[in-house]
Amino acid sequence: MATEFDATEFVDEDFQNLRRHPFPASPATMTAPSEDPQRAPTREEVDSRISELQTKLADLKREQSEIERERAAHEETRRRQMEFATGREELIRDLSRGIQLLEEREIAVRRDAEQMAKSLIDLKDSLAKLQAIQDASWTRENLSTELSRALGVADHARLEWNSARLKFPVLSGAATPEAGGPPQTKPRLPLEGRGFVDLCKLGLAFTWPIALAALAIFLVLLFK
Repeated sequence: MATEFDATEFVDEDFQNLRRHPFPASPATMTAPSEDPQRAPTREEVDSRISELQTKLADLKREQSEIERERAAHEETRRRQMEFATGREELIRDLSRGIQLLEEREIAVRRDAEQMAKSLIDLKDSLAKLQAIQDASWTRENLSTELSRALGVADHARLEWNSARLKFPVLSGAATPEAGGPPQTKPRLPLEGRGFVDLCKLGLAFTWPIALAALAIFLVLLFK
């Protein structure tokens, strides 16, 4: 009896595998063990991981140091900027105020100097006119005329002098004592230098009328 025909008996499995994989696998691939996620790491792997982490930590520390230096530099720059801004505002305010005060003072001093120069000219002119009067040369005929003219010159000089004294208080100031002069004596108080007994006598002299009046009132009330 003939057996049933089986086509798979005539299939060459090695040939079919060669057709599917024409290039043979490398020995490393063929011998590489499959990684098991549950497998405990070896000592070499732990050492390698530690070295890797230490390197990363060193890099992070170096980066942190650079960041801190950069931050410190920016903070110093900000501090200097704030210091400059504050100092600038104060200086601008002070300088502006000082310039304004000095300009006002300069104008006042210049005005006073101009008035002083004008008053000086007027005083010199009045002095020259007074000194130019020759009263010894007057005669009986021109006495009245020359006297009136001289009085007019004197009145004008007096007006100039009084006006200058009002404008410049230094003309009316008291003369300062010369150096080396006698020292001014300090005014003494009325009771200064008196002893205790003298003070008691003075106190009794001032208060005995009051004490006598009080005694009289007491006696009147006592015998009433």
